[in-house]
Amino acid sequence: MFRVYAYLRASTDEQDAERAKDDLASFAKSSGLKISGWFMENESGARLHRPELFRLLDIAQSGDVLLVEQVDRISRLNTADWETLKSIIKDKKIRIVALDLPTSHQLIATSDEFTNRMLGALNDMMLDMLAAIARKDYEDRRRRQFQGIQ
Repeated sequence: MFRVYAYLRASTDEQDAERAKDDLASFAKSSGLKISGWFMENESGARLHRPELFRLLDIAQSGDVLLVEQVDRISRLNTADWETLKSIIKDKKIRIVALDLPTSHQLIATSDEFTNRMLGALNDMMLDMLAAIARKDYEDRRRRQFQGIQ
């Protein structure tokens, strides 16, 4: 049996980190899952060290699920920091399930080892791509903000 931990993040104190809570709760309910804990914080996704994310990672055990609305809630990190975070998650054998990544939903629905390995490989690739896109979006927004201020 595995536990599901929901992670909600907003970048600034002016934003509502709980904004997607209902969506995560609805997904869990429709998937027959019980959320064991909620972890919420207002921290930039471009920073590796986020207290609530790392508290979740400390508590989670092998096979547990880290549930997020979108991959960019976990990472807007640069490559080196993303590799560090990904390594921690992989070493603990935590599965990331994101509402915006439908293939990840299958990670909670199958127990077949071959299927799990195939889905795991596919989702690792998709997570890498979505994390890179999230980082690019972050950098593009920062560049446009700087240009606008200039």
